[in-house]
Amino acid sequence: MANPIYPWREGNTFELMMDGHCFFPKMLQAMEQARSSIDIQLYLVESGHSTEKVTEILLRAVARGVRVRCRFDSLGSRGLAEADRERLIQGGVELRFYNPLNLLGGRSNLHRDHRKLVIVDQRVVFIGGAGFTDEFCIPGPDGQCLWHEQMLEVGGPVVADWLEVFEQQWRATERRTGRQPPRLRRVRLPPHPPPGDGLARVSLTDGRTHRELVQALLASIARAQQQVWLATPYFAPTRRIRRALMDAARRGVDVRLLLCGEVTDHPAVRYAGQRYYKQLLGAGIRIFEYQPRFLHLKTVLVDDWVSLGSSNFDHWTLHWNLEANQNIIDRGMTRVVEESFVADFAESREWTLDAWQALPWYHRMKIRLWGTVNRAVASGLDVRR
Repeated sequence: MANPIYPWREGNTFELMMDGHCFFPKMLQAMEQARSSIDIQLYLVESGHSTEKVTEILLRAVARGVRVRCRFDSLGSRGLAEADRERLIQGGVELRFYNPLNLLGGRSNLHRDHRKLVIVDQRVVFIGGAGFTDEFCIPGPDGQCLWHEQMLEVGGPVVADWLEVFEQQWRATERRTGRQPPRLRRVRLPPHPPPGDGLARVSLTDGRTHRELVQALLASIARAQQQVWLATPYFAPTRRIRRALMDAARRGVDVRLLLCGEVTDHPAVRYAGQRYYKQLLGAGIRIFEYQPRFLHLKTVLVDDWVSLGSSNFDHWTLHWNLEANQNIIDRGMTRVVEESFVADFAESREWTLDAWQALPWYHRMKIRLWGTVNRAVASGLDVRR
């Protein structure tokens, strides 16, 4: 069954929480107070202090009659110890794993569920880029978590759509075929609503059927009149996205990218993305690399339109992954997201064309090497570069 195209819903509420010391206690509290159901769909889940806290709460919830369902990606949850899995199952948690790895599975092993959803009592949903790992959720001695991340708490009519997304995947088979359809389905997006508050829409990507999420991004950038600010940890954009960003900058829109600095879990991806810097800077785009920690945000602010969730908008994401973002039109959220960007820009290094020209030879060699690898990977995928 193909994912439906969800409409804009009115009357929703939002709370953006930056970093694990803010969002993790709030998520735990919501699960602790659950009365009927807890539904969780995550990519990264690892044994550790954070997962131990979650497990204890889930087991207590089951004991008081709450239905608990957890759907984890089999690759992303490979760090979840067998003993922890058995403890959940024995305690009554319904546990499923997306696309279990198979030595004979070939390309089908590359299909991953990268969505991050926690739905409590069918009335509130947490969506963002975090998983249940200590890097996301447990602050260190300095009071900060290792990974700079955010989660959004949403209430209102749009929660029913998120529940439908979860139910559809819960019912789906656990194996995925590696065969891609002959042609991706281009979908008709719902009209962009007039300015308002409390408007929200579920936006999805499934590389095997459609990439509605990136269609919505491109449509928003094409409409932009004031600003396009985009944060992503893995900057390997398609040609269409790069062109849309440059076109916006050339017509006078304030286009900024917030990307990873040297603190990253995939240095090769950072070097591959830097091969685009000269072209983007030349078009008038401002590029910031976040310095204090690993930046794992996936956020877009285009005038009054906000989109955040799990999608990185890179080649790999668009071809293989299940992704999910919350699209929002709400003046309060616009202000909060803009403030979070400004705070992160202040802790970032801004690139210039002069800095690019002054790069040492060994840095340029890394860019050339990993840029070549990225081109080779992208050319083998059915993503328009």
